[in-house]
Amino acid sequence: MSDSPFGDISIEEFLRDYWQKKPLLVRNAFPDFEAPVGADELAGLSLEEDVESRLVIQSPDGTDWQIQHGPFDDDTFENLPESHWTLLVQAVDHWVPEASEIIEQFRFIPNWRYDDLMVSFASQGGGVGPHYDNYDVFLIQTQGKRRWEVGGFFDQNSPRRPDTPVMIMTEWEPEHNWVLEPGDMLYIPPQVGHNGIGESDDCMTYSVGFRAPSHAEIMRSFTDFIGEKLTSESRYTDADLTLQDNPGEIRPEALQKVRDIFTAYLQDDARLGEWLGKFVTDPKYPELDQRPEQPASVEEIREALKEGDLCFIRNEGSRFSYSAGQDGEIQLYADGNCFKVSGSSCTLATSLCQSPLIVINEGEWNDQQLQLLADLYNQGSLYTE
Repeated sequence: MSDSPFGDISIEEFLRDYWQKKPLLVRNAFPDFEAPVGADELAGLSLEEDVESRLVIQSPDGTDWQIQHGPFDDDTFENLPESHWTLLVQAVDHWVPEASEIIEQFRFIPNWRYDDLMVSFASQGGGVGPHYDNYDVFLIQTQGKRRWEVGGFFDQNSPRRPDTPVMIMTEWEPEHNWVLEPGDMLYIPPQVGHNGIGESDDCMTYSVGFRAPSHAEIMRSFTDFIGEKLTSESRYTDADLTLQDNPGEIRPEALQKVRDIFTAYLQDDARLGEWLGKFVTDPKYPELDQRPEQPASVEEIREALKEGDLCFIRNEGSRFSYSAGQDGEIQLYADGNCFKVSGSSCTLATSLCQSPLIVINEGEWNDQQLQLLADLYNQGSLYTE
């Protein structure tokens, strides 16, 4: 694979001209890509309790839409119609390690913006209708053919059908009509309308999604974070209060004092940075416990190294990021937790954010580094092979 997944367009050009601005079709972007998950494996994942999946079934004339949520059973698939249905499974990269390899092609986008790899399988005519998403997505055709109608920008005020369980835009006038074959890729920015329709009975698409937190999520998370750290002694004060004509008036001075309270916390870079690191690395599925049955200690890791090298692998469902601190220190964030790292552990921490695995040898690692690996292993962010 080339350095750029966009053919003749460099990554810098893509970010400048297309990212969050306009769609981009790339023919033969991944000519040699072999999908690690086929139709049977995808259906098998949708039977699992912990896997998020859904089936969308439509009538051939597009008047009736149904949505079913997994987990499914064998009878579900035996009773499907011959056409006009699609199976969608979220976070396939969490469950099939080999599926996460395609994500490495998009590491020019910050780790914390990545959401998951969704895989969809559609029969002839299958799809979810004309809609838009609030995130960036790279649609990679891995099997069969899918026709993509791509329109303009939409938002919450755009007309949509009120009688369907899925978002169906009513004023749909596609500006592009492309048929994707295996290896082709289509980039869709947030709020750009699109409609994928299976053009064969074996249509499979990998969707690499990049999330953008809403302002509401940001505000709720930050205020909760700050609130948990404050005591009841931190209060609004008005020692400079003066007489006012009407006690019912909320004066501009009071508004400014409240604004100053918010501003003080927003200007605290240390607190703001800690919140952001924890917020953006929260696991997609925090209810899944990935911790090992037996925690590891530095001494146990050293004993294991006497038997040979150890390979620590980033959990496919984990999120890693870091930020630079003072005096050469960094803050490593993994699955919503913060690790303050200094000295020789800084290189280890940044490497874990950049590479999905790290191999360690006996004698080359100090206790501080091994303690970091042990902490990450014990919270389920790393595992060994």
